[in-house]
Amino acid sequence: QVQLVESGGGLVQPGGSLRLSCTASGSIFGINLMGWIRQAPGKEREMVAEIIRVGITKYADSVKGRFTVSRDNARNTVYLQMNNLKPEDTAVYYCNARKYGAIPGDDYWGLGTQVTVSS
Repeated sequence: QVQLVESGGGLVQPGGSLRLSCTASGSIFGINLMGWIRQAPGKEREMVAEIIRVGITKYADSVKGRFTVSRDNARNTVYLQMNNLKPEDTAVYYCNARKYGAIPGDDYWGLGTQVTVSS
């Protein structure tokens, strides 16, 4: 099993910044993809950003140019730098991890961290 622990959420004003972190532990051998998915109240989960082990990234259109995903493979940690935050970014942000050859249904998940953007 893989355990994922997120940190860094909180309350921020519109236009502000936050940095989320997620560290993997346990059976971490073979993890390729790590990323962030969010869920706002009453909405479906949405992929925000993801990065594979060699550094290729993918972003939701709604966050391109504002969010940056990165990872430190030696620390088994993925980061999400969020700049110019908007009220519509308010959601619970979950970290996910996927091993080589696995399907999305086999992803590991963290418990989530709340991000609230409000004045």
